[in-house]
Amino acid sequence: MAVARMNMNCSIQSSLSCILKPSYFFNFKTTQFKNRLYFPQNHLISSKRSLLCTCSGNFQASEKAEPFVITTPLYYVNAPPHMGSAYSTIAADAIARFQRLLGKRVILITGTDEHGEKIATAASARGSSPREHCDVISQAYKMLWKDLDIAYDKFIRTTDPKHEAIVEEFYSRVLAKDDIYRADYEGLYCVNCEEYKDEKELLENNCCPTHLKPCVPRKEDNYFFALSKYQKPLEEILEQNPDFVQPSYRLNEVQGWIKNGLRDFSISRAAVEWGIPVPNDNKQTIYVWFDALLGYITALLEDKEQISLQSAVSSGWPASLHLIGKDILRFHAVYWPAMLMSAGLSLPKMVFGHGFLTKDGMKMGKSLGNTIEPNELVNKFGADAVRYFFLREVEFGSDGDYSEERFVNIVNAHLANTIGNLLNRTLGLLKKNCQSTLVVDSSIAAEGKDFKDTVEELVEKARINYENLSLSSACEAVLEIGNAGNLYMDKHQPWSLFKQGGAASEAAAKDLVVILEAMRIIAIALSPVAPSLCRQIYAQLGYSEDQFDNINWSKTKWGGLKGGQVMAQPKPVFARIEQIKENENGAETAPQKVVKKKEKKQKVQGVIEA
Repeated sequence: MAVARMNMNCSIQSSLSCILKPSYFFNFKTTQFKNRLYFPQNHLISSKRSLLCTCSGNFQASEKAEPFVITTPLYYVNAPPHMGSAYSTIAADAIARFQRLLGKRVILITGTDEHGEKIATAASARGSSPREHCDVISQAYKMLWKDLDIAYDKFIRTTDPKHEAIVEEFYSRVLAKDDIYRADYEGLYCVNCEEYKDEKELLENNCCPTHLKPCVPRKEDNYFFALSKYQKPLEEILEQNPDFVQPSYRLNEVQGWIKNGLRDFSISRAAVEWGIPVPNDNKQTIYVWFDALLGYITALLEDKEQISLQSAVSSGWPASLHLIGKDILRFHAVYWPAMLMSAGLSLPKMVFGHGFLTKDGMKMGKSLGNTIEPNELVNKFGADAVRYFFLREVEFGSDGDYSEERFVNIVNAHLANTIGNLLNRTLGLLKKNCQSTLVVDSSIAAEGKDFKDTVEELVEKARINYENLSLSSACEAVLEIGNAGNLYMDKHQPWSLFKQGGAASEAAAKDLVVILEAMRIIAIALSPVAPSLCRQIYAQLGYSEDQFDNINWSKTKWGGLKGGQVMAQPKPVFARIEQIKENENGAETAPQKVVKKKEKKQKVQGVIEA
């Protein structure tokens, strides 16, 4: 890969912080940090959001505000997208959507890494040129992002001409710093990682610990980057700013690598033609990582802007958050910061490495026939179901497991039952007894009721968890609002009160307003995770598309629904998933009802490259 030969990801985060001052990275002075990923909040404003993967230029955050720049890996195009790359991008999109709700000027960057030996080999195996191959796979990523409701702002391809210009300028800066030199190198090379390996980190028979394939002896005359020169600065950065790498156990890994001593690494290849030529030496091409990492900066350039490092940096660098798979942590937390310091550029504020994905507790692989194809999953269950399951059930940062039975049970229980059914039956009662019209403001309907306080506490809990990148806990807090709404409904039994008439009927009508206000708040608080579902909920509550597009987090405050407001006709917003099973003869049997189970956290047995 280059910025992302990645595996599956996931995780939980409780103590995140960030905001490193650019001046720190050159003066190495102690800096104070907060305990979560939180940036000074600008006044909340309306913003137009797109559910599709298009440039999010409609988001009306202040152009003068410091942007919140979040990046996915740039995915290696040697093969079509897999569930690992989909997971990472879903998580990044949810974080970006939440930050937009806070009124931030968000720039979500994704893209594809398209140079290197593996690309040329994959193209040759398919009987196409490297360029044709890259075009096909890059487009496959864009199509999948659209199907998954990924609202990215920038999609960078490392074969873009503007990127080559940025890489050449960056290379020249580092060269001028005397941090690039030429030398012979001989060692064991992992073709899949596209890097030389230290024998101490290899498994039996010199196998790469990530790809489990033997590394091959290789000798080359290459250009090298003086990484060892930056050992002391990197040690000081991590010591004084422990939140630079998250989760904390990933920081321990990085500190261990640095403590063992940093070795200069090759930044060019003599035998690889498919790449950016080394300036003043067209017999060598720039090593994929020294190329692809710069994509994060190139992506910031506007279409008609002057192509220069300064122009790109002034458009939003440094990144607020690099979201990556843990298998490419070394490149982002060691190589990349040293490269940036050499070029005199600010470091990203945080690097977050998530985990891998397993299926049914087992390692995934094509030979085992148990891979998860994201396109099939989305086509079968829909984007909201896929997004919700992986963000709710996989603790962000840890390894996570997928099974179809668990997927169906969770999605049915949470989205179809707890949220969807509550909305549908409440609107049904309102239609039958109140002509689909709210009898009073929600603020008045909730007077003297503990339910309002419960919802407000859970909304605040969700906000804090989103800020901490605890996406699973954020989902759980929002779901608890739905659970509380169902308990309220069952306790007050408005259907019975309507039958009594008089004051009882009036109380029942207020109860419906209270529950629908909770649903309105759910539609906002869950929108980073399940945007299409929340859009449908908002429409059922009588709001327009534009009103949903202009929501912000401040709208989660109780009191949005007003007396006289007319609700839409009730219809299910999330269809229950029915499982189709085959009998012994291979024939399909009737759908079986999925029973809601009490879910237990599964212990993941062995992880693999997704």
